[in-house]
Amino acid sequence: MTAGRGGFWFVLPFLVVYALFTLVPIVYGLFLSFFDTSLVGTTSNFVGLENYARLIGDGEVWRTLGITLLFTVLSTIPLVLLSLVMALLVHTGTRGQWFWRFAYFAPFLLPVATVTLIWQWLFQGDFGLLNGLLGLVGLPDVGWLSDPDWGLWSVVILTVWWTVGFNFLLYLAALQGIPQNVYEAAAIDGAGGWRRLVSITLPLLKVTTGLVLTLQVLASLKLFDQAYILYVGSGGPGGVAAPILQYVYDTGFVNYRLGYASAISYMFFALIIIVSLAQAWISSRRRRS
Repeated sequence: MTAGRGGFWFVLPFLVVYALFTLVPIVYGLFLSFFDTSLVGTTSNFVGLENYARLIGDGEVWRTLGITLLFTVLSTIPLVLLSLVMALLVHTGTRGQWFWRFAYFAPFLLPVATVTLIWQWLFQGDFGLLNGLLGLVGLPDVGWLSDPDWGLWSVVILTVWWTVGFNFLLYLAALQGIPQNVYEAAAIDGAGGWRRLVSITLPLLKVTTGLVLTLQVLASLKLFDQAYILYVGSGGPGGVAAPILQYVYDTGFVNYRLGYASAISYMFFALIIIVSLAQAWISSRRRRS
């Protein structure tokens, strides 16, 4: 009994902080979504499900949600494939492994504001490094920050460079956990490098790939910081890089419609829950098979 009570008092500070800064805001935000609440007003009228009915017919909600889903697809694929390739290259015994591990993971340690400001300079049309490199090979300049066709791609490139190191670390840890005797037995049987990769490495990385894919999809769906800072809140040329979380921010803190912003955010939260459950179900089926 004494040990049990002692454990509770050790956990209590975390529970208090978690309740104050996580559970209470979640419940309060859900409560706000049923009211017509303004950030600057003193009155708050109960409207029931009116906010949720309104967002169904709001074209801006679905436009920004589509941008968010498109970004998730465009960023998740390279972030999974590139991190796997990087981990395989380092794990195969490349010289200076400590340097490559540091170089691949270091960008992930930088704050989002620092990363975005760096890429703002690289994306500049007149003196940016990327257009300078394109000019060296005879290619025309690209309007990374001004062309609607490239507005979202610029955010994807920035995000891939910034976050690929985390997935790389997960894959590298998984590769180091594969027993070497499995590869030795395959080599004795005459399996070449490609056959060992396809028949041994990739199947044994299936669980890690599912984890990386799940984490990456959830992270990409929460796109906001880098897109907002890169385009200084404008959403890019023609609003092509404005995610749904930026619309929630603009609705609640620019237009002061907290109730409606809460309803949009909880609709998006429900979508994230559905995606998470679907991926968990797919992963469980793969493990059984």
